[in-house]
Amino acid sequence: MNISMKNVVRLIGVVIFITGLCIIPSLLTAFIYHEKSSAVCFGLTMAGCMIPGFLIMKILPAESFKMRQRDSYLYVTLTWFLVSFVAAIPLTASGAIPKFYDAFFETCSGFSTTGSTILSSIETLPKSMLFWRSFTHWLGGMGIIVFTAALMPNLGISGQSIAEAEAPGPTMDKLTARYSDTAKNLYLLYFGITAAETILLMFGGMNLYDSLIQTFGTVGTGGFSNYSDSIAHFSSPYIQWVIIVFMLMCGANFNLYFGIPKHGPKALLKDSEFRLYLCVILFTTGGITIDLIARGIISNPFKSLTAAAFQVSSIITTTGYVTKNYDLWPTFSKMMLMIVFLTGACASSTGGGPKMIRVLIALKMIRRSIALKIHPSRVYTIKVNGRPVERDVLTNISNFIFFYIFILFIGCMVVGLNGYDVMTTFSSVLTCLGNIGPGFNKVGPIYNFSFFAPWAKIVLSVLMIAGRLELFTVLTLLSPKYWNVNKN
Repeated sequence: MNISMKNVVRLIGVVIFITGLCIIPSLLTAFIYHEKSSAVCFGLTMAGCMIPGFLIMKILPAESFKMRQRDSYLYVTLTWFLVSFVAAIPLTASGAIPKFYDAFFETCSGFSTTGSTILSSIETLPKSMLFWRSFTHWLGGMGIIVFTAALMPNLGISGQSIAEAEAPGPTMDKLTARYSDTAKNLYLLYFGITAAETILLMFGGMNLYDSLIQTFGTVGTGGFSNYSDSIAHFSSPYIQWVIIVFMLMCGANFNLYFGIPKHGPKALLKDSEFRLYLCVILFTTGGITIDLIARGIISNPFKSLTAAAFQVSSIITTTGYVTKNYDLWPTFSKMMLMIVFLTGACASSTGGGPKMIRVLIALKMIRRSIALKIHPSRVYTIKVNGRPVERDVLTNISNFIFFYIFILFIGCMVVGLNGYDVMTTFSSVLTCLGNIGPGFNKVGPIYNFSFFAPWAKIVLSVLMIAGRLELFTVLTLLSPKYWNVNKN
């Protein structure tokens, strides 16, 4: 089966054109704050995106075709790396991040909604560059391809295979018969959540600029802030709890929200994955709160609860905002955080990580194995929300978990060549692969990734995109069978 390069190139042209359009808000920010050099860099980058993108669309007009899975893997992977590459250009050209590999790391972190950074003095960057840096979170949170399909539905393709290659989680639910309509509905909800948080943060005393930056990081579950001390800069319990609520909302399956008008809040609680998501949050938040109070780290119960809830919510949703240096917390609290490092958010959310649905099904598979040891002849069907889980899904989830662990340790061995301590190396790879943001030790909440060698930053950048695209989409391209036209 040949790869339809014509189709892939045309769709990449569409995405590059859309990327150029997405620079407009940052360009306007540069004008508002009188940042002329930044405005020039944004303008040239826009032209460099929109002109070639427009020409590609003209030369390769829309045709009615069905995007095959093999085409989708190449298209989605190239798109994510290419937009990250393009987004790094104004950061380097303006001098905000002089070294291109650092800027590329930053934009890979932005679009993949990881939130890891190489910046030490964030406040010194131009405001428009910080806006662009955070806006990449918002674009990447719901998915670049979803955003493109919502804006330009008449692509002439069947988008479901693309959605499956990009969507976070083992399944891709369709709200409507047409993928473009599903994309529109998701983005209407996304816009609504964005507007609601922005307004609530402004009620808490933030100006519009600050509230937009923090909102982009929250709803995209990315975690870039325009302050070096992140959300701790605002010293406001109100702001922290607003962000906690919206982080948790965006870490849940977005498709569940469309059932609320008809079934009420019960639509959320009826979902097995969402119940596990809440249980893990309540368990870890409660454990950390008690531990911090008992050891005298934070004696005030409300402050302890706020600190614990914020860090648990931030990590489980893979947002990466911080209010406390949790690296100084007791070992028990840090191990509680490690639990949510390894679970991630829900499927079809803006969060990263292995996803809660996989954890849920893995636990059910363990339970089934124990039951079959006791009663070998028993017929045991694994169900989620009352529906049997197909054998192929179980196999795919088992493969993903094994592959995730395998890539994690391979990444640790490669990045370990930098010679840093085990926890720094392990948590840096884990946080990039899981799109979490900060880790422990040298990549902890008050530090950054600037000390890594350039090649290590490139490796970590690739891991961020691979983790965001659920590994197989990117790594399938490394298989010789993928490029063998005689293999179906």
